[in-house]
Parts: sequence; structure tokens; C-alpha cells
Amino acid sequence: MDKVTQIKIDRNSDITDVLSEYSAAGVLGAGDLAKGTSIIEEMIGGESTVFLGLAGPLVASGLRNIIADLIRDDMVQGIVTNGANLVHDLIEAFGGGHYQGAFGSDDASLHDQGLGRIGNVLTKTADFETFETRIQTMLHDMDEELRENISVAELTSEIGKKVDDEKSILKTAYEKNVPIFSPGITDSMLGLQMWMFQQDNTLKLNVLKDMTLLSDMVFNANETGGIFLGGGLPKHYIMGSNLLRGGLDRAVQITLDRPEAGSLSGARLEEGVSWGKVKDTSKKATIIGDATMLFPLMIWAVRKRI
Repeated sequence: MDKVTQIKIDRNSDITDVLSEYSAAGVLGAGDLAKGTSIIEEMIGGESTVFLGLAGPLVASGLRNIIADLIRDDMVQGIVTNGANLVHDLIEAFGGGHYQGAFGSDDASLHDQGLGRIGNVLTKTADFETFETRIQTMLHDMDEELRENISVAELTSEIGKKVDDEKSILKTAYEKNVPIFSPGITDSMLGLQMWMFQQDNTLKLNVLKDMTLLSDMVFNANETGGIFLGGGLPKHYIMGSNLLRGGLDRAVQITLDRPEAGSLSGARLEEGVSWGKVKDTSKKATIIGDATMLFPLMIWAVRKRI
């Protein structure tokens, strides 16, 4: 039985020292954070094909550069995201932005000012209008034959090819040939614009084509790893595909949701073992906390270690 080591930090400590102290303490959230960081280090530094699941407003909350850099530095091989993160990446790419707000805002007043609120982050209606115009142009410029039977991964690649912003997640993924899957893409402003485009133009989105590419990645992998920021559909899409090979070899989830409601977002990774989506021998850590706060610290530590 290991004794809990009391955490010690001084002015010379850096993030790797802090996490080493957390690991020695090994209890409650501190131990989970240290364990999860080590598992991510093993994924990135080993032979794993790493899938990054993005749920929630992560780009709007400031994680855009971190995600793009992970792709650029060959640390992840596949992205699964909600449609919103694609939209907000394009908002930034088209010259818009995201702004600091407050949870206690007067929302009627914000609406009158042409502002939308995501928690304590604000967006400008004018930026979405620019997005609508630019994405319609991009769709028009795509080869019509491709638009006859296009997968989501093909669509996001085509959009990334046309983006003129080296900090863009979509642009970086296109340049590094990292597929971006978004199984719920129609539930976003991008999906709405695609539907509007389709009224007068050819656009047939074939979401089943993505399953071929995703399953090939899973089957051909020596090992697979999943990093889940939040849960929901991105988490299930990654876990479900890994059912085909007996489950993920390594997995880390950061979530604020609870298991009592029975949602996948709140389910600990151990639950996936019962479905064969996570191997019973896998290394796994579920971290309860805010991904926008914790994930940058974890990646900072991993980068200093490898």
C-alpha cells in the first residue's frame, strides 16, 4: 500500500514537476490528471494512431492553436468534432473573432447589439454573416462531380484547402492529410449553409463514406488511442469504430458531466469495456474538470517530456 506523498511546489517548479508531485500523491483529481498526462505521452510518443474527439465550444474558448499544433506536429492522426468547432475555426479564418463576456450578461441587450453568447464567450452576428457568404463561395467553387457524392472528411478537406489561414485547424489538417470527421455536421451553422446551398445546387453528403476511411484507419493501426475533450457524438464515433478491433488501447477523457444521467458524456471510460469499445487491458483515465483549463496544461507537460 503506497503512502500519499504531500505535494511540494516551489518557485523553481515547472509543469512537469507539478505533475510528478500529483502522480506521487496519486489521489482524487490530481492523480487522474497525472495519469492521463502520462497516457497521452505514451500515445503520442509510441505507435498509437491517435484520435482526438472535440465536443463543446473548444475553438471559441481558445484551444484553436493547441489543436492545430497537435495536427501540425503529427501528434494526432484523426479528428472527430461537432460542427460548431468547424464553424468557429472558419469564423477566425475569415477575420472574425471570439470575445470575453460574462455568464451573468443581459442576453436581450446582447441580442440588440448583434452579439451571441456561448457561456462567457461572445460572438458577433456580423462575423457569422461573413461566414455565410464565404462558405457559400467555397461550396460553389468545389468540383460539382465531387459534390455528387462527398463524405464529411472529403468536405472538410476541400474547405481546408481553400482556407487562407495557417493557424486554421481545417487548413492544417488538409496540409497534413489528417481527416476531420464530423458525424453531426448538419447540426451546425455549416450544416444550415450546406442545406441552403443544396436547394439550388448539387450537394449530396454521404456520411457512410466516412465509415470506410475511419474503419481502415482503425484496422491498420498497431494501437489506437482516444483523447476525448468532452463526450457526446465525437466520443461515441471514435469508441464505436474501435469496437471493430476489440477496443481502444489507450484512452483519456476530460469531462464535467456526471454518470448518474446515463449519458456517454458522463460515463467513465471503464463503461466502454462492457461494450468492447475499450480494452479491459487498456490504459485509461477519466478526468473530471474543464478541458479548456486542463488540456493545455497536459499538452504543455507532454511537450516538455518528449
